[in-house]
Amino acid sequence: MIDEITDFLFGLKMTIISAIFLVIAIIFMILGIETPIYLNPAWGAVIISGIPMLLLAMTRLIREKWISSALLIAIAMVASLLIGEIFAAGEVAWIMALGALLEDWTVERAKKGLRNLINLTPQTGRRIVNGREEVISVDEIKIGDTLRILPGESVPVDGEIISGTSSLDQSIMTGESLPIDKEVGDEVFCGTMNMYGAIDIKATSLGENSSLQKLIDLVKAADEKQAPTQRIADKWATWLVPIALLIAIAAWLITGDIERGVTVLVVFCPCALILATPTAIMAAIGQATKYGVLIKSGEALETLGALNTLVFDKTGTLTYGNLQVSDVIPAMDNLSENDLLKMVASCETLSEHPLAKAIVDKARELEMDIEEPQDFNMYPGKGVSCNNSFGTVYAGNSKFLNENGIVVDESYLDKLRSEGKASIIVALNDKVAGFIGLSDVIREDSANMIQSLHDLDTETILLTGDNTETANYFASQVGIGKVYGNLLPEEKLSWIEKLKSEGKKVCMIGDGVNDAPALKTADVSVAMGSVGSDVAIEAADIALLGDDIGKIPYLKKLSNSTLFTIKANIIISMAINAAAIVCSVLGLLNPVTGAIVHNAGSCLVVLNAALLYDRKFDDSIKKIDSENVEHSHYHFHNDGEHTHSHDGIEIIDEIETGSGVKHMHVHKHALNRQSCEAYHN
Repeated sequence: MIDEITDFLFGLKMTIISAIFLVIAIIFMILGIETPIYLNPAWGAVIISGIPMLLLAMTRLIREKWISSALLIAIAMVASLLIGEIFAAGEVAWIMALGALLEDWTVERAKKGLRNLINLTPQTGRRIVNGREEVISVDEIKIGDTLRILPGESVPVDGEIISGTSSLDQSIMTGESLPIDKEVGDEVFCGTMNMYGAIDIKATSLGENSSLQKLIDLVKAADEKQAPTQRIADKWATWLVPIALLIAIAAWLITGDIERGVTVLVVFCPCALILATPTAIMAAIGQATKYGVLIKSGEALETLGALNTLVFDKTGTLTYGNLQVSDVIPAMDNLSENDLLKMVASCETLSEHPLAKAIVDKARELEMDIEEPQDFNMYPGKGVSCNNSFGTVYAGNSKFLNENGIVVDESYLDKLRSEGKASIIVALNDKVAGFIGLSDVIREDSANMIQSLHDLDTETILLTGDNTETANYFASQVGIGKVYGNLLPEEKLSWIEKLKSEGKKVCMIGDGVNDAPALKTADVSVAMGSVGSDVAIEAADIALLGDDIGKIPYLKKLSNSTLFTIKANIIISMAINAAAIVCSVLGLLNPVTGAIVHNAGSCLVVLNAALLYDRKFDDSIKKIDSENVEHSHYHFHNDGEHTHSHDGIEIIDEIETGSGVKHMHVHKHALNRQSCEAYHN
């Protein structure tokens, strides 16, 4: 009940109403309008802002045994009321309420990302009993049950494939950019998406033991470890309160004037000190927003300046996360690169596999005349075959070609594998015709950004779910020395915890759901805002809306300047307080003029913080068009049942299945997420 009253009265609307009462009181003083003490307009501020502040101080003192800055302000307020200085009491109470409001705005963390992660858990499954299929609640599934997962459906529980082959999108768990081919005996994870063939699995883990639930638990646990940042004034309140009381009592006893003692308490209130941190952080957050960086945590800004280790995910962070044809290698003397690409594109044109789409897109980019394949067959998790003007064409992995009696020399693939590239083997009329290599594309500014961080004496590390060979290749291209691949979410988290245990300040940059636990655990976390998952964005302290990782060095400079401004504000506020205390003891200030001086100090701190908003840190960092930001996200919905419009947006990577449509949106919207909220339903 007490917390509810405090939250309501410390809210924005009530704080504004409290300020209105103070303004009316000031107008009355300027115009010389005298009112009975019980009709003084400042009582409005005392009641609205003073009561919750008094409750807060008593709660901290009695329940938590904590002497906070609220206690000192409460003492000053009560003392002012006892000698009839209602305006002074209302002013210090209102400044406290304003500081609490600003602080709440800077440290507020949205919980929507965790809800999104929980919503990824499938609610039903198809159980096979005596050859019959039944749809049941996921809670009814038991270990050992046989479950069928159709194309486009999510795996309801962890399991092992006992029948069928397919490719599964495991990006939710591992962050891998490619669907993973699965066959009998392979493990599948809860929440991953079956892309193509129907598979039957045997349930091996349920409920709280499933891989997705463990991922959710990791995010929850990491979130709970984030302790709220104490205000600087609260840290110092333990000794500020007794010092203020001693000076006030001494001034009263020595001069015999109780008004001087009360004035000391009023000017001693650390209101400017309370405003020093949140105002500077708010200005810095506004500065960053102009450049397409959303900072959700003031604590993150403070920590950024001290970080010495920066950890990257690969896919969608250092790379674009989009596969492109990188190599076309003919293996027949009479076959050109263009012929090979046209041959395989004509065979893959009916396939929905991401590798196939990349090949077809490349052929269309080169304006090739793609044929309509005849006798087309797709073998999920293996490859495709067809007939066209070239002959009988097979395209797929080595196992697929071997099954069709085609001998593959694996040595041809060594170069592609060493460079971390995916490959498709192409056969024509029972002979290997060539190889197609596909690679994720490294962001143009990745290498320069890594070098800039090294120049700032910051260590860089790559943690990725991709295989180690791929990870090593990409790390060598951008200049990262330490690489760890084949990592699941809990292993990424373990590495972050290990680095922190070594005394390092760690910043994690990622873009996928699988990065969420590590993002939450790192001292500071950055998510790629345009292509990153909603879960990763909500889990992180900072989101780069333009996916411009070149802004990471800028963020460090901004953090350093913010810390400098906070320290300057503290010095300014303490200097003003010291001068005001001397004047109060000498009788040069009374409670009302002391409150005005006290208020002027708070305003000076706010103005100094505001200068941070327009400060320049790096001429290479450009402002973004905040009303026209490209944004994309991936989601699944039943065709015709989605709650959002598809007008005016670009749809890419669409997969039509028996149960609905999965695709990615690309659309433009203002920086404010609410302006495109309809597209996220």
